[in-house]
Amino acid sequence: MTTDPIRETDDEARALARRLIEEARFGALAVLDPQTGFPAVSRVAVGPGPEGGLFTLISGLSAHSRALGQDPRAGLLLGEPGKGDPLAHPRLSLQLRAHPLPDTDPRRAALRARWLADHPKAQIYIDLPDFFFVEFEILAGALNGGFARAYRLTADDLT
Repeated sequence: MTTDPIRETDDEARALARRLIEEARFGALAVLDPQTGFPAVSRVAVGPGPEGGLFTLISGLSAHSRALGQDPRAGLLLGEPGKGDPLAHPRLSLQLRAHPLPDTDPRRAALRARWLADHPKAQIYIDLPDFFFVEFEILAGALNGGFARAYRLTADDLT
């Protein structure tokens, strides 16, 4: 008989997952390659908007941008490995839906300012015509809070 390794989600798990989202400045973004159907993974910058949420700034020339244009479903792995065993550190795998933010969105100016505060080196490319913001709609998550601390989280748990 096997034991389910997933623990019942509690407030501590919710808080850890939310902290991983709020503090993340990069992550591994998984998309579905429209030509092959296979997963493709890229490292992307991420961060919160001025009122929360989770965003990325991507180039329309990138493979992951084209993939999201075909299928907005994505995965995002957050969490920084510290010293020692990288599997001993908390990480969060999110299921997402990507929504490109139109240039006319009234939140864009505040988002741009927040982005530059968190990612100052983006100043050199943020206004290039092929770059745009994408808002991630968080659908669900899987939290590994360290050894024997696995949780499944809903969208409500994560927002």
